[in-house]
Amino acid sequence: MKKFDADQRGLERMNTDFYEGNAMSKDLIHSELTEKIISAFYEVYNTLGHGFLEKVYENAMVTALRKRGLTVQQQRPIEVRFDGQVVGEYFADLYINELIIIEIKISEAIGDAHKSQLLNYLAATGTELGILFNFGPQPSFTRKVMTRFESMAAESFNPRTSA
Repeated sequence: MKKFDADQRGLERMNTDFYEGNAMSKDLIHSELTEKIISAFYEVYNTLGHGFLEKVYENAMVTALRKRGLTVQQQRPIEVRFDGQVVGEYFADLYINELIIIEIKISEAIGDAHKSQLLNYLAATGTELGILFNFGPQPSFTRKVMTRFESMAAESFNPRTSA
């Protein structure tokens, strides 16, 4: 089985046009934490390879992240509100140290729909950083950063606290 490492990763920042008027920092936020998370991703991929269900990779990531001393919430609920009413609920795969949302996919490639899902989770929770990991035939990930949130996003989305 071919091994992959962090040097083969791809970092991508959110298009600032998504939330107009926001300046993006040149420095990566939560860089030390991000490196631990990416290291866990490659450990899981190199050990399990490709071909399992998302839940298998999610559970393996929980183990690898906790082994690195990180706090992990699995399947964190996110409520979507409209006009003061809950109109939907989603679940983020992993929420790390209450700072980073992790979404796990198994696909040939990371698509726009996957990226949009992660961006919606960031807006819904007020979280700045999200990472989308793909346990497809070739391991890959996308890092999305939102530095500030428009008041509309804060009013339209309200994360449900986990019990």
